[in-house]
Amino acid sequence: MLSIVAVQITVLASGSRGNGTVLATSQTRLLIDCGLSCRETCRRLAAQGIAPESLSAIIITHEHSDHVNGVHVMAKKFRLPVYMTAPTHGAWQRQFKDSAGNRVCAERLETFSSGRTFSVGDIEVMPFTVPHDAADPVGFRFLAEGVRVAYATDLGFMPRNVRDHLRSCEGLILESNHDLEMLRVGPYPWAVKQRVMSRVGHLSNDALAEFLTSDYDGGAAFLILAHLSERNNHPDLARVAAERALGMRPGLWGNRLMLASQDEPLATLTL
Repeated sequence: MLSIVAVQITVLASGSRGNGTVLATSQTRLLIDCGLSCRETCRRLAAQGIAPESLSAIIITHEHSDHVNGVHVMAKKFRLPVYMTAPTHGAWQRQFKDSAGNRVCAERLETFSSGRTFSVGDIEVMPFTVPHDAADPVGFRFLAEGVRVAYATDLGFMPRNVRDHLRSCEGLILESNHDLEMLRVGPYPWAVKQRVMSRVGHLSNDALAEFLTSDYDGGAAFLILAHLSERNNHPDLARVAAERALGMRPGLWGNRLMLASQDEPLATLTL
């Protein structure tokens, strides 16, 4: 039995060099994405007092390397089931090989489909489609111990279906990837800039602020800004954009606003 009360969220890493978040109840621990190496994932888990052996499963948003780099080794070493959509699994296998040069595989593969709820232990998972340049990218809304938490990063814009899934959540982990001006004058080639700014790229500070101003219901106990670009954003810019948007909505200053980091875990949050 896990010694955890209620629901806990631990962001191990967030950014283009690797992503990973743990959602835990008293019975179940989910690792959402595994973009760090197995060694680094275990190091960060240990820093937060989480034994990798206590993980229940790995659940994957999409096949880009910063979300799946450590999946094969982590799942094999700890005999973890891996949940992903069938198109994501196919893309992952085509793109990655193990140390022997063979295609990666998940010995305990579980597939799911966007829009269809499934459960892992006592956590109910609703995957929803997000606009991103991957095979079958999804975000997640989790229901655990009566608490709803939504996770949506790597999306070019906020379509209606995503906005709907973010309602009535006690916890939100949302992308605030880039500052538009920093991206425009930054070092990326123009083709990469176009990709990031496209409708299948990444969400800007301004785009997230627009959602917070126009559609956010203000019900979350915390909002975590995630997947900040290290070259095209600055934590202060992301924070100020979000705070200004929340400040335009009376009564929403009770939300705890935090920024996830690429280099170190965010302190565990409990709901």
